[in-house]
Amino acid sequence: MTATTDAVRRHDPELRGFASDNYAGAHPEILAAIALANGGHQVSYGEDDYTAHLQEVMRGHFGPTAQAFPVFNGTGANILALQAASERWGAVICAATAHINVDEGGAPERVAGVKLLTVPTPDGKLTPELIDREAWGWEDEHRAQPQIVSIAQTTELGTCYTPEEIREICDHAHERGMKVHLDGARLANAAATLGVPLRAFTTDAGVDLLCFGGTKNGLLFGESVVVLNPDAVRGVPHLRKASTQLASKMRFVSAQFEALLAGDLWLRSASHANAMATRLAEGVRAVDGVEILYPVQSNAVFARLPHEVTERLQKRHRFYYWDEAAGDVRWMCSFDTTEADVDGFVAAVAEEMGKHK
Repeated sequence: MTATTDAVRRHDPELRGFASDNYAGAHPEILAAIALANGGHQVSYGEDDYTAHLQEVMRGHFGPTAQAFPVFNGTGANILALQAASERWGAVICAATAHINVDEGGAPERVAGVKLLTVPTPDGKLTPELIDREAWGWEDEHRAQPQIVSIAQTTELGTCYTPEEIREICDHAHERGMKVHLDGARLANAAATLGVPLRAFTTDAGVDLLCFGGTKNGLLFGESVVVLNPDAVRGVPHLRKASTQLASKMRFVSAQFEALLAGDLWLRSASHANAMATRLAEGVRAVDGVEILYPVQSNAVFARLPHEVTERLQKRHRFYYWDEAAGDVRWMCSFDTTEADVDGFVAAVAEEMGKHK
């Protein structure tokens, strides 16, 4: 019998935009790793050889106490981490712009059952002084108890904490009996910007647990909760199951992370995405009337344009408003963004801004 397939490519594989790094496909090396993990039988639910070896890989990056718990997606990773590090009456201090606050549909509060105590920040980054705006009331039974400080690296505004800034936050939080969670959806991009190992601004800085993003850096699917301080959490395996984040065929998540992290693929991909964002920012900065809003320290560029220019541009290249009322937009670069993609987009911005005059 001859095998047949009805699979049809339904998109233009040359088409790339600047809406999200989630728009990019999977890196070829990741697809190859999935294929290698296929075939034959492996024990399900994480008792496979790939997940076992992933622990060694993670410890190589984060130190001997690190333990990885692969999950399906970023929201699930954050929910699992926040549940594991808090109690039912607990609260999480985070920036008002944090992903857990603005982009997860209320899941941390609805599913994890933690109250979010949000703090406005000028650049998406918390400081000890900003944390103290909500770090109080531990003896007040009428107030949700601050138990976790959650930071993002990089932040939702594309800015990047230095190792020293994270160490200061961790010391401050720990002195007050709180734990530190790091949302690392773009952790690799931060390491590429800082030029330091992953553990330099995580384990060595005092972070208790983090969520390592894979999808935004070339994985087909999957994220990982990485526990750095075992004493800071409890019940992670049980909570992962109860949070619907336990993959039966976990080897296909773990094999991807192994391919990403065993060599330098994670850094190559993130460095390239960052470089393309820098090229994009430099290009549009030279266009009269375009305002860059935040330092470009990852693969994100935030800009302000006239509304009519944005609307015309969006018909040519897909991207999103960040704050439509203000005219703020966000442009994201990916591991597969090319210099030609960037230069073509910059030319389009210049053309549409020229019409605006």
